[in-house]
Amino acid sequence: MTALTLSTAAATGLRADAIVVGVVKGDKGPAVAHGAEAVDKAYDGKLGSVLETLGASGGEGEVTKLPAPSGFKAPIVLAVGLGGEPEKDGAYDSEALRRAAGVAARALAGTKKAAFALPVDDAEDAGAIAEGALLGAYSFDTYKEVSDDKGTPKNGKAPLAEIAILGGKPRDKAYKAAIERATAVAEELNRARDLINTPPNDLNPESFAAVAQAAAKEHGIKVQVLDEKALEKGGFGGILGVGAGSASAPRLVKLSYKSAKADKNTKHLAFVGKGITYDSGGISLKPAGHNETMKCDMAGAAAVFAAVVSAARLGLEVNVTGWLALAENMPSGSATRPGDVLRMYSGKTVEVLNTDAEGRLVLADAIAKASEETPDAIVDVATLTGAMMLALGARTFGIMANDDAFRGSIHEAAEEVGEPAWPMPLPADLLKGMESSTADIANMGARMGGGLVAGLFLQEFVGEGITWAHLDIAGPAFNESAPFGYTPKGGTGSAVRTLVRLAERTAAGDLG
Repeated sequence: MTALTLSTAAATGLRADAIVVGVVKGDKGPAVAHGAEAVDKAYDGKLGSVLETLGASGGEGEVTKLPAPSGFKAPIVLAVGLGGEPEKDGAYDSEALRRAAGVAARALAGTKKAAFALPVDDAEDAGAIAEGALLGAYSFDTYKEVSDDKGTPKNGKAPLAEIAILGGKPRDKAYKAAIERATAVAEELNRARDLINTPPNDLNPESFAAVAQAAAKEHGIKVQVLDEKALEKGGFGGILGVGAGSASAPRLVKLSYKSAKADKNTKHLAFVGKGITYDSGGISLKPAGHNETMKCDMAGAAAVFAAVVSAARLGLEVNVTGWLALAENMPSGSATRPGDVLRMYSGKTVEVLNTDAEGRLVLADAIAKASEETPDAIVDVATLTGAMMLALGARTFGIMANDDAFRGSIHEAAEEVGEPAWPMPLPADLLKGMESSTADIANMGARMGGGLVAGLFLQEFVGEGITWAHLDIAGPAFNESAPFGYTPKGGTGSAVRTLVRLAERTAAGDLG
C-alpha cells in the first residue's frame, strides 16, 4: 500500500521525484489551481502559459509532465486537470480532487515519492486527495512475474510508493482523522478489488470465507461460517441450489461488528452481498464472450466484506452485520436444472426458470436470514442484472428500496462519496410475470424491466416491517475499459464507499 503523509513543507524545497499541481480550464486558457502558488512563482507566474504551449487545457484527467524549475529538489512537475473553475467560494468539489489525485498517482507509477500540491482548504479536501491517490495508485500484480525482490512487475511498474500532501496540518485532529479515514477505507476497498481480480481457480467460496475469517480476527469482528452441511441442516435451498453443480461447496459467512459504545439505542445495519465466485450460468450456460469476466460476480460480497471491516477500523458507533452469500454456479450432472423447484430458507418455493438468474437465489436466503435479527435496515449489493447495465450504463448503479426516504438517503450517501447511482422504482405490476403454476414464485419474470423484476423478487424475502434497499452494481463493479480517475481496469470496489458513508450517516442519527 502506498504510504501517505501530511506535510507543511514548501514544494520548492521538498525532496521528491515529482511535484503534482492542479490545473483548471480558465477563461483565457489553463490556469494553475491554488495550492501550487510557489510552483507557479518559480515559473515567473507563467506556468499556465507554459502548459498551454505544451497543449494542456486543464480538462479533467489531463496529465502534462514538464521539467521542474531550477532550484527545485524534485526533477518533474506533473500538472493534472481538475476540469472547470472552482465553486464561487473558491473551493473545489471533493470528487474533482479525488479524481485528479487518482490520475496523478497512476501516472506516477514506478516513482518512489511524490508531493501533491493540490488545493487543500480544509480536512475534507485533504481526505479526498488522500483517498483518490491511494485508490489511483492501486495495481493488481499478484500473478505477474517480478524483476526484483521488491515485487516489481517484470513487464510493468510498481505503484507510487509514497505521497506527501502539501498544505495539510499534520497535528490538526480533523486533518489526522480525515487521513486515517481515507487510509482505512482505501485499504479495504483495494482489498475488495484484489478479491474481485483474483482468478476463480484461486478464489472459491471456501477460500473467500477464509479471507473473511482472517480479517475478522485481525479487526475484532465476530465471524460465523456455515458450510454445506450447516446450510443443508438450516434449509438454505437457494444457496445450495446454486452451488449444487460445483465441486466447490457454497458458504454463508456472517461478519458482526458491534460498536464499543453500543447500547439499546444503537442502530443496526445488515449488509448482504452476492458472492458468486464464478458464474458460468449453470445449465442455462452463458454464450461465448460472456464468461471471461465472470470472476467478478462476487463483487457485491467483496463490497459488503470491505464495508464491515472499514466500519470496524473506523470504530463507527453503529452495529453492522455483513452476510456473504458465496457459491460457484457451474453446469454438471448435479446442477440445478431449469424447471427445478427450490425450497428457500424462508419457506417459500421458487421455480427456477433460468439457472443464470442465480444471484437472486443466494441473496434471497441471506436476506431472509438477516431479517431474523430485525435490523433497522437491510441493504443488499449485487452484480445482479445485465438489464441494469442497459438502463444505466457501465458506471452507474441502481438503487431500489421499499422505503422512498431510505432510497433517497442511500442516493445522497453515494453522491457524497462520488459513486454514480440512480434511484429506480419497483413497479408492482411486474410481479405478475413471476407467477408460477408450480411454486410460490418463479426466479424470472418479464424481460423488459429485468433489473426491476430482480429487485421485486428480492423484496419478497425481506422480513415484514424491515426497511430494505437493493443496489445493482452490475455496471460499475468491473471496468473492462481503460482506467479513469481513481478507477483502475478490472475490479473497482463499487459500493464500498457508499455503504461506509451510509454507516457513518446512521451513526450520526441520519438513517433516512
